[in-house]
Amino acid sequence: MAVLRGTLTVALAAGLLAVTGPARAEDLPVIKVEMKDGTITPNVIEVPANTRFKLEITNTGTSPVEFESLELKREKALAAGATSSIVFRTVDPGSYDVFDDFHPNSKATLVAK
Repeated sequence: MAVLRGTLTVALAAGLLAVTGPARAEDLPVIKVEMKDGTITPNVIEVPANTRFKLEITNTGTSPVEFESLELKREKALAAGATSSIVFRTVDPGSYDVFDDFHPNSKATLVAK
C-alpha cells in the first residue's frame, strides 16, 4: 500500500508539473533597457524583487556595448543595432551598479523592489 501511495504521489506531481509547467521566458515580466554609445536608459532600472524577469537590452548606438554588473555577476555584449535578453531567476531587494564595460563612464543603477 505504501508503494502504491508513493507511486500515486509521484504521478500526481508529474501530472501537475506537466499541466502548469515551469515559467517560460515568454511569460516573464520584461524590463527594457536601451544602450547607446555610452548611455544607459533608463538610468534607474526598476525590476521586481524575488521574481523571475527578463531584461531586454537593445543597443541603438553605432558601437558595441557590454551591459555588466559585478554584483549580479551578469554581462551581455551586443553589437551595434542588436537586441538580446538576460533572464534573472530572482534578485534580492536592493540597488545594484550596472555599467557599459566598453564605455567605462556609462553607469546606471538596477533597483529591485
